[in-house]
Amino acid sequence: MIPENSTEIPRWPAARPLDLSDKALFDAIFALIQPRISELTFAGLYLFRAAHDYHVSRLGDSIVIRGKGYAGDSYCMLPLGGDVAAACAHLLEGGIEIYGADESFVSASLTDSGYEIIEERDSFDYLYLRDDLALLPGNRFHKKKNRISYFAARHAWEADEFSARHLTGCLELLDGWGRAAGLEGNRSFGLEMGAAVEALTRADALGLVGVVVVVEGKVGAFAVGERLNADTAVCHFEKANHFMEGLSQLVNREFCRLLFTDCRHINREQDLGEPGLRNAKLSYHPIELVKKFRLRRKTK
Repeated sequence: MIPENSTEIPRWPAARPLDLSDKALFDAIFALIQPRISELTFAGLYLFRAAHDYHVSRLGDSIVIRGKGYAGDSYCMLPLGGDVAAACAHLLEGGIEIYGADESFVSASLTDSGYEIIEERDSFDYLYLRDDLALLPGNRFHKKKNRISYFAARHAWEADEFSARHLTGCLELLDGWGRAAGLEGNRSFGLEMGAAVEALTRADALGLVGVVVVVEGKVGAFAVGERLNADTAVCHFEKANHFMEGLSQLVNREFCRLLFTDCRHINREQDLGEPGLRNAKLSYHPIELVKKFRLRRKTK
């Protein structure tokens, strides 16, 4: 059941913007449902509320998140809490597309042949063993270890947990990273950069933690994430100086080595269909690609 403090959320089809005051409600829901897909944390939704125009509504005893893709297409996330199958069916029968259905829901609850079930490969999450990323064991990770050794032999560095004293340095790195990437004017890139800035500046309020790699007295890399479920953490943002070979491999390792040591898995989100990002994520040998599906009513 949805906690009582959800009463200010309007009934479907009315909706209101996602707000920071919703954090306690969403945290309670996610603690109950133990999500596996990376979007389903409050911070993950809140930080991209502008990018996807997230609004919240109540449908039956479920919470519905309505959003828009970068191309302007409307959808709802899979309903949260309550009778998810009933809420999902109501939305689908109303011509609403559902994004973010996981494999367990599709196999257990979606048996009606009147619906299309579309795999969203570009949105699959990459799931790893935390120990693999923290320790880089065996020959599979030989190249990663070599790059870290190359970096460490040339630079004095230290890793520290992110705190307010690192904020200015992280923001300066982020600004430089964005300029070096040469993607100014790209709307989705700009929205991601804005989300990263807010993740850093509001980390405490959003329950985010991170690591910072300080290179010769200056922030050279950072990674920020949170717990996704009881045995999985998710890394939302990771940035490193483009011009320091081996630093991106180092900050990845340090995030997994220093944080969430009680977690078995790390979710490193999706590749968005970018070939370079896909190859990089695959090179770390995920143990699973967490599938996501888009659902829609078949046209007659």
